[in-house]
Amino acid sequence: MTENTEKSGLRWLWISVIMLIIDQVTKYWTVQALELYESYEILSFFNFTYARNYGAAFSFLSDAGGWQKYFFTSIAFAVSAFLLYSLKKNSVTKRWENIAFTLVLSGAIGNVMDRLMFGYVVDFLDFDLGFYRWPTFNVADMAIFIGATMIIIGSILYPEVDEKKTDEKETK
Repeated sequence: MTENTEKSGLRWLWISVIMLIIDQVTKYWTVQALELYESYEILSFFNFTYARNYGAAFSFLSDAGGWQKYFFTSIAFAVSAFLLYSLKKNSVTKRWENIAFTLVLSGAIGNVMDRLMFGYVVDFLDFDLGFYRWPTFNVADMAIFIGATMIIIGSILYPEVDEKKTDEKETK
């Protein structure tokens, strides 16, 4: 590793690699073990159910005719490039933000891999609370959700201070 990489947030990419492996292995297992829409009850409110999502979150645009695959793939590439750039610029010590970025990155890459290989995203985690059935999702979706939540919480708890204004106040 170069000195610059060792001090940057890129050092946290191992989290993306681990999450991506978990995501792809669980999706592979789902496709191999279950028929489409086949479901196994694990708990009264939780099932393993093989589903395909041709859209985005909550099957948004799933019936749009096929163009959405390229749209969501483009978004995933743009977000991934931005996250990699942000990780490179971040200090390795910005743990919370770096972990959040690597989680979102792994989820974006995991779902885009599905879109490129199959034309859809493999989902299999199915929660039915009786009064509400959550849309079926996968490990990549969990990583995106957790990472995005961490980014929001971090921005509320640790807002960035404008360094110029801080320097001006200190010199007065």
